[in-house]
Amino acid sequence: MPREPQSTEPEKAELRTPVPKPPGLLRSSGLVGIMTMLSRVLGLVRDMVIARYFGAGAGADAFFVAFKIPNFLRRLFAEGAFAQAFVPVLSSYRQQESLTEVRRLVNAVAGALGVVLLGVTLVAVIGSPLLTALFAPGFVGDELKFGLASDMLRITFPYLFLISLTAFAGSILNSYDRFAVPAFTPVLLNLAMIGAAIFLSPLMETPVIALAWGVFIAGALQLFFQLPFLMRLGLLPRPRVDYRHEGVKRIMKLMLPALFGVSVSQINLLLDTVLASFLQTGSVSWLYYSDRLSELPLGVFGIAIGTVILPSLSRKHADASPDQFAATLDWAVRAVLLIGLPAALALALLAEPLIATLFYYGEVTSRDVMMSGDALRAYSAGLLAFMLIKVLAPGYFARQDTKTPVKIGIIAMVANMAFNLALVFPLAHAGLALATSLSAWMNAGLLWRGLIKEGAWSWQSGWPVFLLRLGLANAALAGVILWLQPPLEQWLDADGYQRSFDMAILVASGLAAYFASLAALGVRVRHFRHR
Repeated sequence: MPREPQSTEPEKAELRTPVPKPPGLLRSSGLVGIMTMLSRVLGLVRDMVIARYFGAGAGADAFFVAFKIPNFLRRLFAEGAFAQAFVPVLSSYRQQESLTEVRRLVNAVAGALGVVLLGVTLVAVIGSPLLTALFAPGFVGDELKFGLASDMLRITFPYLFLISLTAFAGSILNSYDRFAVPAFTPVLLNLAMIGAAIFLSPLMETPVIALAWGVFIAGALQLFFQLPFLMRLGLLPRPRVDYRHEGVKRIMKLMLPALFGVSVSQINLLLDTVLASFLQTGSVSWLYYSDRLSELPLGVFGIAIGTVILPSLSRKHADASPDQFAATLDWAVRAVLLIGLPAALALALLAEPLIATLFYYGEVTSRDVMMSGDALRAYSAGLLAFMLIKVLAPGYFARQDTKTPVKIGIIAMVANMAFNLALVFPLAHAGLALATSLSAWMNAGLLWRGLIKEGAWSWQSGWPVFLLRLGLANAALAGVILWLQPPLEQWLDADGYQRSFDMAILVASGLAAYFASLAALGVRVRHFRHR
């Protein structure tokens, strides 16, 4: 079918989407970071509530598997491959086409995405036992775990449909520099799950199933929350199934290989869950609690910066500004190092105290604290790599290059499998976490090397001095934490209020030492302002 006639130039001039001057990347990243911080803090509260009510037993293991399957696919398709393919195409339309064409693209993508998601959801709900066996084969033969996970998966899987459409709406808002609303939306998930655990679980015959209903309710809340903001932009979708639309075909072409390129860390985490299901009871929960802590700095800073730079990079590529493109990537890498290094160092030094402060309540035992602490240290070794992946991958997708990340993703996945098999026997669940970190470093290193080789990223001035300042400031942070940190036995013997107070003192002192050192060494906020 021939493509619809293009608008004439006068019509384009009249209907072109207004393109105001975009806000600075530091300001936008800070805004997204604040909203994400609120979400992640509530996420930790959510996990504390889950730990208090359900501990790390069979019911918790079953729920985490039932939640991880749609959550994994959400990150893979919605926030991963789809967003990385859709935002550059939408940005191109915004820069070069009329508002009418942008609306046609949004409507066609909404229809195509909705049909695919509905089909996948129906198949998954019907075949939930098969999915459970596939993602948690260690549960097969355990009637309690397998039955619970399968039943809860039927409730949680529609979350994929709802949250993927939410991510679609969020991608539109991000493309128009409306970052705050999509960043705030996950707060609703945490509130819904906290409410389900506290108020709904006592009403259920099997209390842990309340968490599954909390996930379902959250998906609906998150989707409907964003619709008024799309309406304000004049881009509320009117779904139309049109797979022959030129923009839809471009997105599909970019999306298929991007499934591997951008979401390899999520695939690695899922492989951890599969292998952990064969280990002793509690292993899935230990990995979950430690992964949640490592995701706090990743989400607040790594994902925030990656979210902000993708539309900016896409516009710079569409405007043929390679120097600005490279400078933006360089800014993103420095910003990640500025936050990622101290965050990884603090997580490694405070692994067990953090786990004890947040989760050592109710059904959680001191052994759970020790085991989760081992996994957290292993994840912290790869935190900086996880964050770098989030800002380096957009350097490819903004240029609509998905082939290179695919090759790198496959290499990293194969390496992760090899690391898993090599480390799971001597280190058990912590070996799975360490394998994920090692493969993340391989992924980030190959992405970085490719960008340099292709000329998309180049060393800007000031790197040696920046790294020296960074090293000295991190040494100050480590010294203060080691000096003030009491023995682990004191953390376990103290009550929750005392642990929280001591942790607040440690974190505040470490941050003060770090940023005071940076200031004394000449680092200023203006050095990180960038558009």
